[in-house]
Parts: sequence; C-alpha cells; structure tokens
Amino acid sequence: MNLLVLLEMSSGAMGDRVTVGPLAGGLTYESLFERAGRGATWLRSRPGERLLYAGVSSPALPVAMYAASWAGKPYVPLNYRLADDRLRSLIARQAPAVLVCDPGTESRFANIEGIEVVDTNGFDAHTRTAESAEPDWSMDEDDVAVLLHTSGTTGDPKIAVLRHRHLTSYVLGSVEFMGAGDDEATLVSVPPYHIAGIAAMITSGFSGRRIVQLPSFEAAEWVRLVRENAVTHAMVVPTMLGRILDELADGEGLPSLQHLSYGGGRMPLPTIERAMELLPHVNFVNAYGLTETSSSIAVLGPDDHRAAFAASDPAARRRLGSVGRPLPTVEISIRDPLGAELPAGERGEIWVRGDQVSGEYASRRALNDDGWFPTNDAGSFDEEGYLYIEGRIDDVIVRGGENLSPGEIEDVLLQHPAVREAAVVGIPSDEWGEAVAAFVVLHDGAALSADEVSDWVVKHLRSSRRPERVEFRTSLPYNETGKLLRRELKAEFTAGS
Repeated sequence: MNLLVLLEMSSGAMGDRVTVGPLAGGLTYESLFERAGRGATWLRSRPGERLLYAGVSSPALPVAMYAASWAGKPYVPLNYRLADDRLRSLIARQAPAVLVCDPGTESRFANIEGIEVVDTNGFDAHTRTAESAEPDWSMDEDDVAVLLHTSGTTGDPKIAVLRHRHLTSYVLGSVEFMGAGDDEATLVSVPPYHIAGIAAMITSGFSGRRIVQLPSFEAAEWVRLVRENAVTHAMVVPTMLGRILDELADGEGLPSLQHLSYGGGRMPLPTIERAMELLPHVNFVNAYGLTETSSSIAVLGPDDHRAAFAASDPAARRRLGSVGRPLPTVEISIRDPLGAELPAGERGEIWVRGDQVSGEYASRRALNDDGWFPTNDAGSFDEEGYLYIEGRIDDVIVRGGENLSPGEIEDVLLQHPAVREAAVVGIPSDEWGEAVAAFVVLHDGAALSADEVSDWVVKHLRSSRRPERVEFRTSLPYNETGKLLRRELKAEFTAGS
C-alpha cells in the first residue's frame, strides 16, 4: 500500500470536495491529485534525491508531500524556526535535494551545495504547468515516504524513517474511508514538521474532512478560525489548550466544535477539567504517540473522559490523567531495564510493536529482533489496562533509590490555585543522589513562598516528593510543539547551584 493509492481513492470518490482551505476556492481532492502528478513530473526533472519543505503550513504542503511520493523521493519537512546555522547544517546533510520555502526566505538557504531552492509560489506554478503524470508511482510499501527530524532537546535530532507501510497502516487502522461528513472541518495548528501534522494531512484526506490551516499558533486567531470556519475537529498540545480556554472568557464558546484531541506532552489535570467544564458538548481525546510510531498508539476516548470526570472513586478519576488504552493495531508492554515485562502498577519503559511502528533512524535500526521498539518513555498500566506516561526515562528522579515521577509532582503543584505552570527536575544531592527541584510560574497577582510550595507537595504526596529547591519564574521553556524542556531547566539549575 502507498500514500498515493489512498489519495487516488479520495480523488475518485470525493473529487469535487474541498480538502484544504476555504469552501469557496479551496483545493479539491481532484485538484490535489492532479497537481501532485504534475509536481512529480517536475521533481523527476530535477537532480535532487529528496524534497525538503522549510516553511509554514499552506496548500503547497500536501501537494509537496504527495508529489514527492509520486516521484519516488522522500519528503522531508524541516523546522524552519531553527537558527540559520543549525538549519543550514541539517539541510546540507540532505543534499542533493530540492527545497521548497516561504516567499522572501530564499536567502536563508542560498549557496548550500547540492540544494535547489524554490519558493511556494514557484513550486505552485510548476505544479500547474508541468505535464500530467501517469499513475506510475512505486507500489513498494518499503519505499521511504517521510523523513522526520525528531524533536530532540540536546544535540542534533535523529532522523526517523517512515515508510509507506507505516503511514498507510496507521491510516487504515485509525480512520474510516469517507467517514467524515461534507460539513466537517479540522483545524491544523501544529507545525508541518511534526508527526501530528503529517498524520492530520493523511487521515483527514482519507476520511474526507476538510483541513483549515493555522500557520502559526496564536490563541485568539485559533478561536476566530474555529468560529468563522465552523470547525468541527481540532488537535492541540497542552500549552495551546490552556491559552485557548483563556480566550473563551467572552462567553461565546465554540458551538461548532465537536471533537478536540490533544497530545504531545502531559496534559495538566486542572486544564482538561476546566476544558470539560467550559465545553461540555465537545468529545475530548487524549492521543499518545511518537514520531517513530507514525503518530498515535494509545487513546483515551470521549467516553473514557466523561466516565473519569464524573467518577467519585479516586482510581477511576485518576484515569483522566492517563493516555487510555492501546490501539487494537499495536501492542504495548512495560519493561524493566533488562527487558523483562512488568505487571500492572509497576513503572518501567514503554515498548511498542505493530505495523505502523517504524523504530528506524537514518543511521540505525532501533527495533529489537522481535519487532519491539523501546520508546525511552517511562510509564505504567493500571489493572484495567489504562496507560500512564511518567515522562522520559532520563527525566525520572532517583532519590535514595526511589524512582520519582516529575509529572506526578507537577500535577499536584498545578492543583494549587496560585500556580499557573510548574516544572520539576532532579538535581544532584550528596545525601540522596538526586533531590527534587521545582520551577513555578504564578498567576498574575498571586503570592506564594518556597516553603508553601514544598508543604503543598508533602500534603498531597509523600515527604520524599518534597522539593528541596524552589525557584519562581515568569515563564518556562517549551519547544515549538509545546513540550516542556526539562533538560534545559536542569542544566540551568545545576549550573547556577
């Protein structure tokens, strides 16, 4: 199976339906299919072995991805927000290649050996004027479809290899062909170089749901687009949701919104509880996945959200902080450092196996002999099979031989009415090996002392979780996809201690 087969199916069955953009004048499935073919003809005339995309979301984005697949060249979306020297270094490693960029940014990529630069206007012209292509794309499901740079927080990111079989397996296992009504629209506000952006394009295209693009997230603009475009579906990261909720103080709500999924980081319990109170008609979905797994591998669905939100039993209520159960198409296991499977209730490393799981990088294969991919995420299952994410293995704090979850402590801190944001890291301790340090951002006008922060944690958890160091900040560092950069805080804290 190939991504072009999925697009061909959509073009044949929903040709005149708009797939990207406004209902009036947007890009239809038929036009997307035709322009992808013309783009493939042009790409085949160029010497590059890959198609790089370094720009904001636009209608050129899906055309570029499908044209690359048609031409048999990997599609490589890049983080255009990186500093020029780092971005140019990443691009140089992909040469020879064609690079598509935003108009006016060509100088950022000038004089990189083996890189041919064209802006989206020029690329658009080629996809309109080049000769039509026959449906002669490769049907080898092991062909590379997308190369994605992982969002590493230190050093150079790894390049995850996603083959056609991984992406098509995810699509076929998660959405129904033409399952969306012609009045449905999804707002895509995650960056185009994030796996969630790739997944949104191909799943929306297969289901028939129109895509509305928000090139750069800003909460007020997000709300405006939802209201003006009658958006029914959207996906956000946790930091986005909190800001969106703040914009709903006007009382107008989001009447068209039916389904809101979130992922890409831990969702603070107070935030999702507030969202469910403000938007009771919305179906919330928490989706957990990785670049290397072609997006989601576990989901906490709308019924799970409502049951947990209404529960009085603490164990059932706690599930609102889980990522739900594994998708039927994957297996998930919790393992100890030696690779032995752990029972429910015990923390370990999350391993995953399934057809959508790549577990492959440009430099090495990360799957073991049995096809399992160790994610480097820490987590546990409860007795009912709900998965809880504890953060990266490297983020776990080992205090006196006891493993402490930063996320658990952060959730408690966020329950304090004065706390807006919180981050917890481990710092060196002569007595315990590691100690707990907390960074706290307060709500405007709120006051709180370091002792009150520590006492709050002890009151709701155990004394071993008490932060020994507390710092108050005006903001915390996040990457462009909303992930908290604990490593940056840890290095800063350690350097300043």
